[in-house]
Amino acid sequence: MAAPLLQLSDIALTFGGDPLFAGLGLTVQPGDRLALVGRNGSGKSTLMKLMAGLVAADSGAVTLPQGVRVGYMEQDPDLSAHATLGDFAASALDPGEEYRVAAAAEGLGFDPVTPTATASGGERRRAALAKLMAEAPELMLLDEPTNHLDIGAVLWLEETLRASRAAMVLISHDRAFLRALAKGTLWLDRGTLRRQDKGYDAFEAWRDKTWDEEDTARHKLDRKIKAEARWAVEGISARRTRNQGRLRALQSLREERRDMIARAGTAAMALDAGKKSGRLVSELTNVSKTFDGKLILRDVSLRLMRGDRVALVGPNGAGKTTLLKILTGELAPDTGTVRLGTGLDTAVFDQSRAALDPDMSLWDSLTGSPEMRVSGRADQVMVRGQPQHVVGYLKDFLFSEAQARAPVRSLSGGEKARLLLARLMAQPSNLLVLDEPTNDLDIETLDLLQELIGDYDGTVIVVSHDRDFLDRVATATVALEGDGRAVLYAGGWSDYRAQRGEGAAKPASAAAKKPAPEPAPKPQAKSRAEGLSFTEAHRLKELPARIARLEAEIGKLTQLLADPELFTREPAKFAKATEALVARQEALSAAEEEWLLLEEKAETAR
Repeated sequence: MAAPLLQLSDIALTFGGDPLFAGLGLTVQPGDRLALVGRNGSGKSTLMKLMAGLVAADSGAVTLPQGVRVGYMEQDPDLSAHATLGDFAASALDPGEEYRVAAAAEGLGFDPVTPTATASGGERRRAALAKLMAEAPELMLLDEPTNHLDIGAVLWLEETLRASRAAMVLISHDRAFLRALAKGTLWLDRGTLRRQDKGYDAFEAWRDKTWDEEDTARHKLDRKIKAEARWAVEGISARRTRNQGRLRALQSLREERRDMIARAGTAAMALDAGKKSGRLVSELTNVSKTFDGKLILRDVSLRLMRGDRVALVGPNGAGKTTLLKILTGELAPDTGTVRLGTGLDTAVFDQSRAALDPDMSLWDSLTGSPEMRVSGRADQVMVRGQPQHVVGYLKDFLFSEAQARAPVRSLSGGEKARLLLARLMAQPSNLLVLDEPTNDLDIETLDLLQELIGDYDGTVIVVSHDRDFLDRVATATVALEGDGRAVLYAGGWSDYRAQRGEGAAKPASAAAKKPAPEPAPKPQAKSRAEGLSFTEAHRLKELPARIARLEAEIGKLTQLLADPELFTREPAKFAKATEALVARQEALSAAEEEWLLLEEKAETAR
């Protein structure tokens, strides 16, 4: 057998007074491709830094044979000493090898001449990944390499790593990526590192079996302690001298039970869809948008209906965020029309985490949020209409009481994502907008989020580069395919790829659609309204004006009721305006549903 590339022996490491590792051992052989998995906060990144020589253990040995090169991809690299991303990526290469950086930059989708001072976080991470790929070490340590990569770049990275002869250890939330590359799994759980030399597909069954065995052993130990404790109480008085050994054994059993570290639970996340929106959520008709002379969207027509789960996919810069903002009314198009449905309560998960102030504590991040603030109570937050103590709510999302007063900057990437989810899930909503929600989340939290989305009685728009996540949650996929085109496909990522391979998309199950070009009229061509009765055709023609009138009236009534003094000053007027607003909202919802039914009937008859 070849000599190992890296060996850890009896490693112990303590952070903040608590032991992170004790007696940890690991051997990495040439050709190993290992997925390193574990809950957020279990120490995966710390272990990888220890393997890279960036963190020193309290005790134990790290053995690296002479001449073996280890490359580590940092999540937050320091680029301050370099003028451009390309300079940073090529900093460890010999003269004349800069072409390696150019090849990696093309595959990963960033410009090497970008100044480091103006580079985004995603560009900096891609440069760090390009640096590692260009250096081609014998052992690659990759910490969340797919974050901030679009699907095209992930596929390029997957193929490049598959073709590499280097050994590698991978931390990633992207299950499709791990399934494609990992030949073994390292599972870090409560300070213990376990290894299984099988692909990632076998991990969940292995984990569940291990936990079942733990539960059985704990149950048996509890029963034994209970039996021995009963004996100690009932029989020791007559045999005090002869049974001191049995008493000591009981004490040892109790110490063994105390030393068993309880598993971290699953975050107690919940989504409340609140009141229902109108049947129509958002409709774009011939929408176009240009930024700085670059065409982003061209003649895009989509219809989003209540209950749809629509994924937006495409390369970075293709316009996913632009389309998302237009769909939700945050951004106006240059041309075309946007019609938003009624009664929309939108909750947004922002991948930039702009809602989090790094200098605020977790406590203040929740109590200072306007939608969560409880008047006059600095220790409570409003969670889906009910006040709850802030520490209790943080514990629901697996934060400890000690973390409540810690600054947000002290959190890991996964913990920041969980804090954002805590803010988002506190408010009732019927339109959930998720912009890259999977970054940094552990597998268990991802599983729970997918279940919640599946049970959510509202509408979901998700932007993600996680193929497995899209397959699990999306019922329709809008692909931005360049030249301003946005094309709808049925199903998730795999369905989208299959349909493109067949050369034609199947009709989408979601109501959103991009209409085909109108054929040239023929002498015997059917009219659009054929198939409708005279009354129905007339009704279809007059409904848009009625809908517009109701929307205008709702706007005026909403503005009137926004006066905080109206109830005190004119209670009768307040009551009458409230009743009128409810009546017009119901009338608008009914008119929209009637228009949609007639429109669909007319289109079917064409």
